[in-house]
Amino acid sequence: MTTQEILIQAKESKTALMLADAGRRNTALLKMADALVKPEHMARILEANRRDLEAARGTISDVMLDRLMLDEARIAGMAQGIREVAGLEDPVGKVLSEIVRPNGMTIQKKSVPMGVIAIIYESRPNVTSDAAALAVKSGNACVLRSGKEAWQSCHAIVEAMQVGLEEAGMPRTAVNLIEDTSRVSANELMTAEGFIDLLIPRGGKGLIRSCVEHATVPCIQTGTGICHIYVDEAADLPMALRIVENAKTSRPSVCNAQEVCLVHKDIAARFLPMLREALCSRREEMGVQPVELRLDTDAAAYIDGTAAGEADFDTEFLDYILAVKIVDGVEEAIEHINQHSTGHSEAIITKDQKAAEQFTAAVDSAAVYVNVSTRFTDGGEFGLGCEMGISTQKLHARGPMGLAELCTYKYVICGDGQVR
Repeated sequence: MTTQEILIQAKESKTALMLADAGRRNTALLKMADALVKPEHMARILEANRRDLEAARGTISDVMLDRLMLDEARIAGMAQGIREVAGLEDPVGKVLSEIVRPNGMTIQKKSVPMGVIAIIYESRPNVTSDAAALAVKSGNACVLRSGKEAWQSCHAIVEAMQVGLEEAGMPRTAVNLIEDTSRVSANELMTAEGFIDLLIPRGGKGLIRSCVEHATVPCIQTGTGICHIYVDEAADLPMALRIVENAKTSRPSVCNAQEVCLVHKDIAARFLPMLREALCSRREEMGVQPVELRLDTDAAAYIDGTAAGEADFDTEFLDYILAVKIVDGVEEAIEHINQHSTGHSEAIITKDQKAAEQFTAAVDSAAVYVNVSTRFTDGGEFGLGCEMGISTQKLHARGPMGLAELCTYKYVICGDGQVR
């Protein structure tokens, strides 16, 4: 089908989603989850993913291949994620505020679905089920456009979920996958006025910039994540090391992974050798990929590493690379972060409450942590269910985009004959 034909069918299905009550939408989600793990569907998804991996191997990094790879456990996790969304509070129809005017007229501000949500994403097949689940739960039809590396996997996932939708008596076109993975289809979605009510790009800096610059439909700017951790002079250094190691190495290819480590000058002589031992020497001994440390001039005086270039503090590496800089204190850390951050997630490691309060007040990012890894910036970890993306802008959503952020509102006014 052409992109235009898919947009037409998505628009036609949105009324059914808007009118479906919470019970019916939850039933559809449970059927979608069950369909993913049916043996015949799982076999098709795994075979499609095998073909995607075979085609991508040698053209993308090992880290990105891991994002692309599916196995039975990951598919089961996707199904469980859908079930968890079904168990969340229904966001549709909430009365956000109510005013009774002196003339007896009642004005309610009510939460309602957006309508049709389009998501452009790259090589993460699990985004397919996450996005579909959140859209259906919030009463929206969705149009998914994956990257070419993951298309066969995403197609098999969507086909399975459409079976579940039909079993629940919902239109299969509530969840749609664009068949064209060229830039042409992306441009069509960006300019689909009258069909797309909200566009959400999930991917690299280039994709997000393109959507923000060229979209004529409402667009959310989601997160490239140049995430910082500042290790303060009052930090518990063993705790700081655990947090930095987790934030950098647990899954370096995701947007909430740490890319920059800022270290207070008064603890640099103690902390930097600990950092190098944990991220480099110990990982080499364990036979896993060490982290390449890209050091500013001051940090290079304490440990060996690669000299940091000008761009290294403005790069989302998505790899086993960490830029390291020594700062004079919390004020310089804040200044550096606000200058170089993408507004995603930042953390301070400190036992000094005053420094923590200064950091959280002054750092202008969507998520600001004290003594916690940045890896928690995630809809599931925030108790929101899976998320549609991490918004790094301030209107209308910021941070993990859960169900509430996929709704807008309308005013419903009731009276008994009032005229003006």
